[in-house]
Amino acid sequence: MIDFNEKTKVFTLSTNNTTYAIGLLDNVLPIHIYWGKKLINPISENWKDRYYARSLSPLDYGKYSTNYLPLEFSPYGGGDSRVSSFSALYSDGSRVTKVKYKGYEITFGKPELEGLPATYAEKGDKVKTLTLTLVDELKNMEFLLYYSVFEEFDIITRSVKIINNGDTAKLHNVLGVNVDFFGAQSSDVIHLDGAWARERAVARNPIVPGNQSIESRIGASSAYHNPFIAVCERNATENRGDVYGLNLVYSGNFYAGVELNSYGCIRSYIGINPHEFEWILEKGRSFQTPEAILVYSDEGLSGMSRRFNKIIRKRVCRGKYRDAERFALINNWEATYFDFNEDKIVEIAKKAKEIGVDTMVLDDGWFGRRKDDTSGLGDWVEMPERLPNGIDGLCKKINDLDMRFGLWFEPEMVNPDSELFENHPDWIIHTKGREPSKTRGQYTLDLSRKDVCDYIVSAVGAILKKANIEYVKWDMNRYMSEVGSALLPAENQGEVMHRYILGLYSVLEQLTSKFPNVLFEACASGGSRYDCGILYYMPQVWTSDDTDAVERIKIQYGTSFVYPYSSMGAHVSACPNHQIGRTTPFDMRCNVAISGQFGFELDLNKCSKEEIETAKKAVENYHKWGEVFHKGDLYRLRSPFDTTTAVNQFISEDKQTVLVCIYPYSLIPNAPDDYIKLEGLEEDAIYEIDGKRFGGDYLMNMGIWHKNDLEYKTQIIEIKKVN
Repeated sequence: MIDFNEKTKVFTLSTNNTTYAIGLLDNVLPIHIYWGKKLINPISENWKDRYYARSLSPLDYGKYSTNYLPLEFSPYGGGDSRVSSFSALYSDGSRVTKVKYKGYEITFGKPELEGLPATYAEKGDKVKTLTLTLVDELKNMEFLLYYSVFEEFDIITRSVKIINNGDTAKLHNVLGVNVDFFGAQSSDVIHLDGAWARERAVARNPIVPGNQSIESRIGASSAYHNPFIAVCERNATENRGDVYGLNLVYSGNFYAGVELNSYGCIRSYIGINPHEFEWILEKGRSFQTPEAILVYSDEGLSGMSRRFNKIIRKRVCRGKYRDAERFALINNWEATYFDFNEDKIVEIAKKAKEIGVDTMVLDDGWFGRRKDDTSGLGDWVEMPERLPNGIDGLCKKINDLDMRFGLWFEPEMVNPDSELFENHPDWIIHTKGREPSKTRGQYTLDLSRKDVCDYIVSAVGAILKKANIEYVKWDMNRYMSEVGSALLPAENQGEVMHRYILGLYSVLEQLTSKFPNVLFEACASGGSRYDCGILYYMPQVWTSDDTDAVERIKIQYGTSFVYPYSSMGAHVSACPNHQIGRTTPFDMRCNVAISGQFGFELDLNKCSKEEIETAKKAVENYHKWGEVFHKGDLYRLRSPFDTTTAVNQFISEDKQTVLVCIYPYSLIPNAPDDYIKLEGLEEDAIYEIDGKRFGGDYLMNMGIWHKNDLEYKTQIIEIKKVN
């Protein structure tokens, strides 16, 4: 619901459980009044009393100390010296933008964002959009601030459209979204950081005076930081306390953080990274910022995650596989690397079929002159030495086993040792006169160019048309360096990284539309581009190249802060683990991977009889429990970053099944007994565990008895509600 009170000049945006309020200060400036638990009573007109002129602060519009005000939109150049929402260089050399309120519109539904992925509304959804129009009259620039309210999802989304009705301007900062808080000085900021093979570790720090930021500058959202931050009460826990989350629907460079000023106001912000960003906006043209998803929860960090998980699963992900339970698959990469042929792949598939796996995925090495990772990328034609019957011939053999067939691509990259590069050396991201750096023996194709995008659509599409391919693993193994484009004029070179992302989105939109029956999984050296922009086109992501069970507990835990388990590709691999050399029990590897999109990354022909039986049972349980893991409510009961036994709890949508996943990975000898208190049950209901009955109140207040006797002795406990 969105309401405007003409008397108090307050916009109230309400979901089922939250309120977000904006006030018009003297009908000039939109002020952030409140965001939190749903308010029953309307906000009185006394909300204005708290704002006054501050000593030695510049007075914008003759009376406002904007350096102190909680502004909904704050461009650079006035009295507000904090991280700004927008900045530009105008044709007369000035850099000052000053806006004031012009009008508003409230509409049903949710507008699409031109060229960008975003949340969407479906028929029957209770969704409304508030558009606030601000204007810089001197520069003839308009700013449309979009607020979409998903009432039943308890979500608000925000973005900004910039319209230039004046002379050409060069945009330097289009951050767009900030949320300012008063009275929250004793708060923490949470973000997800890491690197390749240890993505999305949870970092939590006190908010201190000054600016604390995270960012990506490498052309992708990256493994170093994820485009997400949360502000929470200092004493907030997984299941208690106020938490405010911001997540960006964007796959490129981003900038996010919090700034605590001298007056106790915290500004949280997220958007495209202004570092090395420029965009020439001509008269009559517009620029759309990426959308941010805003979540408030008074049920702690897990409560925030449940809201993020639900909106992303249901109103970011799209297509045939959004709601469908997906494949149990086997991928040949760690089983064979580049040492394979058609017969070897078929033998791996046959063994996997015996335990119930329904999809065989052929990974890297099937195309061009691809003998190793230094050649062949860009030439998407079959290699006869490995596939004498072509992709269609291998696909038919896999289909004859009553299995689906999937294929690996890395379409955004090219090796210098390839026909594509030899014919089009100017198609890579590069700067004239500079030697381009290589990563993994490859360069990044310039997706800011339409001809390059057209080639990718054509080359990948030609393979997908050849055979009954039902799964694509879309990899990306190189960040950008020496950034430049051979086609763009000098004055537009600062646009390359954003234009690349727009080109990528165009390619994905075309391919996913042309091949709606293909399940696309994203991969970027594992989870280095794990964001809502990618999930809009591909409903799952290869969570990490690190398949070690202990490390995956941490990686999947951090990922779940924002992204649902339905989006996490998770496989069982061989030991010693290929990334870090650790050996863990086979059943532990299965129990950790099963809650994601489950599969195997090994040759089952080399497994013992006991391991095969464990794998078969895991596939059965994956099909039995998949909907609970992927559509149920998640409660993170214990963190792998704070304890030696991580615990996750899932409650099915119908509330009839509860799964408790217990992952001990570092124990002391003769440890004391443990009691794991559950969350989210019905107090007066009766639940059954292995034929024994317990009250919901007992399980939440006393807990499940757990004996800490063996390291790596993982368990998944199934609990059924009986009345």
